[in-house]
Amino acid sequence: MNTQKITFRNPDMAWDISALILLPSDFDEKKRYPAMVSVHPFGSCKEQTSSTVYGKALAEAGYVVIAYDASFQGESGGTPRYIEDPSQRVEDISRVIDYAATLPYVDVARIGGLGICGGGGYVINAALTEKRLKAVVGITPVNVGRLFREGFSEFNPIEALEGMAAQRTLEAQGGELQVNELLPPSIEFAKENGLIERDVFEATDYYKTARGQTEGGATRMLFSHAQKTLSWDAFAFAETLMTQPVMAVVGQKVGAFGAYRDGLDIYGKSVASKDRQLVELQDWSHYDLYDNPTAVGLAMEKIIPFLAQHMS
Repeated sequence: MNTQKITFRNPDMAWDISALILLPSDFDEKKRYPAMVSVHPFGSCKEQTSSTVYGKALAEAGYVVIAYDASFQGESGGTPRYIEDPSQRVEDISRVIDYAATLPYVDVARIGGLGICGGGGYVINAALTEKRLKAVVGITPVNVGRLFREGFSEFNPIEALEGMAAQRTLEAQGGELQVNELLPPSIEFAKENGLIERDVFEATDYYKTARGQTEGGATRMLFSHAQKTLSWDAFAFAETLMTQPVMAVVGQKVGAFGAYRDGLDIYGKSVASKDRQLVELQDWSHYDLYDNPTAVGLAMEKIIPFLAQHMS
């Protein structure tokens, strides 16, 4: 497998997007290949599971894969940093597709998308209106809007919005930016402070240890610019607009971030889809599906034939 690091900028952008292009081992630049846009989780970056796990597996299966950093995050441009804006995250997917369409070795009639965690919610949402996506897969997909309205705001979204409003005014008047760290700083800290809920603890084990920790995977969020997240719904209008084949892969070991629930939700709503599939993995959790070889292997056993059927 050959990996290339690139940057690109669309005419309507004021900053660059940084991405990794993963090519099949037998790549021939004179041929045209199906392509997959690989979308990283909330708080993650392209060097983590979107490229090293799922990007690699898809490239080995014969796809050109573009794993990229979201705007304002990782090595992509945009300021201020650490903005998590669902509308921007979804627009980034279209911009990556625009870039893929310029590559002579990409078959523009065979472009799909895969996303992990929040990236799964984003790629599914993108497919509602981005019909260049021929099929989409959400790996343990999370509807970030629902999560913000519930757990991330401690089930008090109005108080969270009022706090964001006050902080944004303060920053506009010259005050310091409030960048929130979303996870405990270490496994030891989590244990000592009773932060052992499954998803929180396993996220810490992934993002704060050598297992998954990278410089670009910040797990931080600019608090004052997160207002619109609370009014966003990844699956709004899916009953009508989700016409493409869609697969949700979820672990049955449930955690507080709600991916199991969200996977069932998008499956239930995708009644207009040409092929909707729900893959439930009994013995696995949200973060097992990031990089556990057995869990990922079980997921890929379903994903590869699904994509082959709909992107051939």
